[in-house]
Amino acid sequence: MASTALRPCGDFRTTYKTDQYLFQTKMIGWTAAAALLVLILAPVLASSYVVNLLILVGISGISALGLNVLVGMTGQISLGHAAFYGFGAFSSAYLANNYGVPVLIAIPVAGVMTAIVGMIFGLPAARIKGLYLAIATLASQFILVDFFARATWFTNGYGVDASKPEFFGIPLDTDEKYFYVVLAWAVISMIAVANLKRSRDGRALVAVRDHYLSAEIMGINLTKYRILAFGISSFFAGVAGALYAHYIEFVSVETFSISLSINFLAMIIIGGLGSVPGAFLGAMFIELLPQLVQLISGFLITIAPTVFGLIENGKAYIEQITVGTVIILFLIFEPEGIAHRVGQTRKSIKLYPFSY
Repeated sequence: MASTALRPCGDFRTTYKTDQYLFQTKMIGWTAAAALLVLILAPVLASSYVVNLLILVGISGISALGLNVLVGMTGQISLGHAAFYGFGAFSSAYLANNYGVPVLIAIPVAGVMTAIVGMIFGLPAARIKGLYLAIATLASQFILVDFFARATWFTNGYGVDASKPEFFGIPLDTDEKYFYVVLAWAVISMIAVANLKRSRDGRALVAVRDHYLSAEIMGINLTKYRILAFGISSFFAGVAGALYAHYIEFVSVETFSISLSINFLAMIIIGGLGSVPGAFLGAMFIELLPQLVQLISGFLITIAPTVFGLIENGKAYIEQITVGTVIILFLIFEPEGIAHRVGQTRKSIKLYPFSY
């Protein structure tokens, strides 16, 4: 994806080190630092409801970020991301419950376990692509969900309890405390993927996406990088699933359905394919959209109960219809996502009153 940042006049980069700064301008760096400071203070300043929403956005954003590596950076497709998300959730709970592994250690270990499983299911990517790969990943969704239902030693057949983590004996048993665990993983994930994009392997993944024949001619091992993309994507899905499991303290088999995979795809489409902040912007949009629908429907029922009374029984369907409609509208009017529109807005502000 093309960069939308504008470097100020006179900002000359004379060494490779300065040219590879994580933030392209000082303003972007200061903005990111200010946003991080606000998030650190959020549990103190915001209500428990807002903190709960921020935790869910962070967890979904980490999972969407992994899917963005696969879809946005590598040009692959996956309809089974929710299954890997679920595998990470069950793996972390299994390690903590059966082997006494501390939760804060079980979370990354669950990510590694999920990455291995993801690479196994990603093997078909070495031979197939496009619609055929989508069907293969859809099969992984059903295979893993069926495994969750049948592997009673792993999931009890219906679900398992997941304990809250502890940090040096301090229980992180409230939303305000657990928020910092999710925030730490979100920051680590964003920095990791941002640096991956600038690395040799990241450029190879983008080359595979843009033109796989040219990439192969240049000596890029297509099989290696396609499978690697599945592994990286599954790792972040596993970590996010583990964070989700220990947040709600119970993991149910029914949670990780195909509709959740569609939601993750919606997040990266709406946020912006290949964009690191776009994954979290898309997650924020999808997580907050149902709240907005409920708010609007509640308002309509209040002002005209006889006219809009039927909405009360169909809220769940209205939310699904709204998500689908939003995806279609973004594909038509803003195919590059929210992140692209934010970049364009920043450009127009910098260039004002000129149009070029």
